[in-house]
Amino acid sequence: MDDLSTQGKIIRKIEIVTVRALQVLVTLLVVVATVILYTLFVEGLRTQAAHIESVDSLLSVMQKSFTGVLTVILALELLETLKAYFAEHRIRLEVILIVAIIAMGRHVLEIDFDHTRGVELLGFSAVILALTLGYFLVKRAQISQMPGEAHPETHEEF
Repeated sequence: MDDLSTQGKIIRKIEIVTVRALQVLVTLLVVVATVILYTLFVEGLRTQAAHIESVDSLLSVMQKSFTGVLTVILALELLETLKAYFAEHRIRLEVILIVAIIAMGRHVLEIDFDHTRGVELLGFSAVILALTLGYFLVKRAQISQMPGEAHPETHEEF
């Protein structure tokens, strides 16, 4: 019995160290990615602004910029997942769904609509619809489980 208790404590300590190390890693990734994103933006503005001659070329530049921003947001949501896991010792499904929705949104920004087959676009649409429906149902279930509130407000931290 004492061996099981000791083993459980060791596993718990390893879990804590691992989650903390992952939090530090993801935090560093967010900081580095943000600095690189700003650097690329300033460099691109300096070298590419004069070459934007149409809405199509502007759209291309903006899509790449949005993709970079969404990548950083994905990392922030992953950090939120790690924080929630560390605090509650469980993975919150709504955070995982948010990460997946953002990832799909980022992917949609990168799609070449002129050369992507219709069936692939329908597949992307189905995945996005399933993820958003899943998120809606999870949030609805959470709201219905809140005791004593007629119209509870949910607040997400960013």
